[in-house]
Amino acid sequence: MTKLYRAHMRGKKEYAASCAVWVMLALSGYAAQAQTQAVASRKKSAPSAAHAPVAAARRAAAARAQSEAITVQAAAVPGNSVLSPSTREHSTVQVYRYSAEQLHETGQTNILAAIAQLSPAVTSSPFGGIGGNGFNKTMQLRNLGADQTLMLVNGKRRHVDANFNYYQAGPNYGTDPADLSLIPMSAIDHVEIITEGASALYGQDAEAGAVNIVLKENTQGGTLNLQNSGYYPGDGQSFDGNADYGIRLGHSGGYLNFAGQVTNQLATNRSGDYPGNLYFAGNPLNQTVNRDVQRLAGTPRTLLEAGSINMAYPLSPQFEFYNTSTYAHKDITETETYRAPSNDNVVRALHPNGMEPLWLGTENDFQVNDGIRSSNFLDMQWDAYVNYGRDQMSNWITNTDNPTMGVASPTTFYTGQFISSQLSVGLKSTKFFHTALLPRPINLSYGFEYRHDMYQVNPGDAASVLNGGVPVLDGPDKGIAVSAGAVDKFGVPAAAGGTLSRNIYDGSVNVDLYATRNWEWTFGGHAVGYSDEGVAATGSIGTRYNFSKNFALRANANTGYRPPTLAEEAFFAETTYPTYRTAQLPVNSPWAKVLGASHLKGEQSRSFSVGMDATLLPNWTLTANLYRISINDRLFNTSQFGGTDVENLLAGAGLPGVLYASYYSNPVNTTTNGGDISTAYTWHGGGAGTFQFRLGVNIADTEISHYHATPSTLADLGLSTFNRTNEEYLIHSAPKNIENLTVVWNKGPYSVRVQEQRFGSYTWVASPSLTQSQWTYAAPSYITNLELGYDIFKRWHFAIGAYNLGNHYPTKANAASRAALQNSFIYAGNSPYGFNGGMYYVKTSLKF
Repeated sequence: MTKLYRAHMRGKKEYAASCAVWVMLALSGYAAQAQTQAVASRKKSAPSAAHAPVAAARRAAAARAQSEAITVQAAAVPGNSVLSPSTREHSTVQVYRYSAEQLHETGQTNILAAIAQLSPAVTSSPFGGIGGNGFNKTMQLRNLGADQTLMLVNGKRRHVDANFNYYQAGPNYGTDPADLSLIPMSAIDHVEIITEGASALYGQDAEAGAVNIVLKENTQGGTLNLQNSGYYPGDGQSFDGNADYGIRLGHSGGYLNFAGQVTNQLATNRSGDYPGNLYFAGNPLNQTVNRDVQRLAGTPRTLLEAGSINMAYPLSPQFEFYNTSTYAHKDITETETYRAPSNDNVVRALHPNGMEPLWLGTENDFQVNDGIRSSNFLDMQWDAYVNYGRDQMSNWITNTDNPTMGVASPTTFYTGQFISSQLSVGLKSTKFFHTALLPRPINLSYGFEYRHDMYQVNPGDAASVLNGGVPVLDGPDKGIAVSAGAVDKFGVPAAAGGTLSRNIYDGSVNVDLYATRNWEWTFGGHAVGYSDEGVAATGSIGTRYNFSKNFALRANANTGYRPPTLAEEAFFAETTYPTYRTAQLPVNSPWAKVLGASHLKGEQSRSFSVGMDATLLPNWTLTANLYRISINDRLFNTSQFGGTDVENLLAGAGLPGVLYASYYSNPVNTTTNGGDISTAYTWHGGGAGTFQFRLGVNIADTEISHYHATPSTLADLGLSTFNRTNEEYLIHSAPKNIENLTVVWNKGPYSVRVQEQRFGSYTWVASPSLTQSQWTYAAPSYITNLELGYDIFKRWHFAIGAYNLGNHYPTKANAASRAALQNSFIYAGNSPYGFNGGMYYVKTSLKF
């Protein structure tokens, strides 16, 4: 407990220090010197915005990016501006935009859950998985992996998490993405989902696309939102409070926005009763004991505190300093697998009634983006920036023991720490060229960025990995040796600790032009050098033809590249069982190499899409797309292979007691074919009020097109690096198709929102030990969401609502799946809408 207290205090000191940095950054906005008043008047044509004061040029670029028009007006310029954090909506690139109002009306208090309700192309399972997989929120775009979507804030790359999702049986298995749910909901102006051309615009990693969180730039007033929610069975109470406030800086377009969010989420439990005997056979307590002892299946206890700053301060008419900073502190208590008193991992003198270990996680996450942008320096728009992001995850396991230490064992262990950081320094520019050969200016954007990625693994305390030599103390197995280390999570040994880093040099260019008045073309390319992966060149080409003001067709072809994250290379974890352990091995470690592991290669992707935008009636819009995404050398975890031969090989390499192991690899190539439709119609019914009808459909089918050979070391043992179980984890853990139908009615102070969601079928593989006939195949599901709202005053809104109004549960797990996890999971654990049943909420919002 002393070590736990000291580690906890270290986390608090880091938290306080980070808060101090955050406050100093906020005050820097006030410390800026007063700027010269802008005297140049803004010209009417859009190209001249490049010569306007930077605030005016920024507003003009943002207005063009958010234009709802299908066609581009005569004065408009093509492409995107480095001055705008937004992506131009109606161009060669498909962009779905969701406003802050749409996000809040879902009743969700984290951004990824809200996006998943609004966009059928996004899946974000409420239950991330067992163990560390439940620590972070993730999302999948177009049925690809959670880390194959590039996450951005104000158009700038977001750092990835320190926590690698290594545990099987979840849709985020084997991924290491950024966690956008650490950004306060109240800070967000709108969300953009970019599904074509994202690699050319933002970076090679955007294989499925990109999600861009655009923060508010308000100069006065703010909002306060309070929400209380819970689940129908009476558990999972949550209180969320989030607020933002904006003020003007200077007199020439500067702004400063503060936002914060606090969420206190209590745990839920949907586990079944423990099967079989809890005590040794013949003990009369087996007949009377309460078997409701498991808490594995449910939402973890979570406390989240997040804050953000978004500011800009004009230094002169053509130069502006900006800062975007976010900070989040999260404490999680996650219940692990129950160990009955008859389990030999239990020191019965310490835990006479068995034990249910608790995994304690503390996360500190921040990112600071600073830069200076110019509307007209050397007749160009410029953005020079320095960004730094860091995520730190510290782990403990409590209410447990190390059975090899006997009665001297602690019951709380510090199991290790993981730190991920990224430093980015870059310069981006936009230049408009006028030529008599073309009807509109040419937009040339180019940039250079240097990134330094770092991943650090710090070992746990000695007791968490110690083999104390004490055998089983009592019971039928008295005197038998047991597995070493803390139960349920073996600590990170010193040999697995260390720091891994990477230098990245990224050069990009993008040209956007109109060949004719209505025919737009985009050409883009990236050349990126990785200190550990070599040089990768990628490119894209897109086109759009506006047949009329109400109809346009577009097409895109892109190549992409995604290197393995450093966590995918260096993460280490072990799980203990009575006589053996399982391990997630760092791919470059001597342990993984004796099992045939080789240096990871980056993914190479090719994507093609065609789409249309149409205005069928003045208030009726339709967007449709078909796409194909092929990925070679797909990064994913190997099968969990094992046996005596594997145990002997690992012991010879210095890791004894591990019977089953896995590591990261490039096992397969995949191809995803799909399409989506989005349509919206607004009917103004006069005295009946206004009705909005929205329909969204997405279908994405991922299949494996090629299997890479199993290393000879494993093949000689009759083992495979990628079996049918892992194939199912990769391609069928999320629904292939999702449909959303939403109707919103407004009349005076009253509002009603009704949504019907349909989720297609998917597969749940509860354990790698199960055969294909024992998997759970979840049937399609329908859930209904409802919200009733009333404006008490013009600026004060009140609403009650329900997510999953009908209290629908996913497909019940079959007998084999329940038995594999000792009946702790009654329902498919990777349900796209969770397995907690219906959730009610009451919320209020005040604008001031």
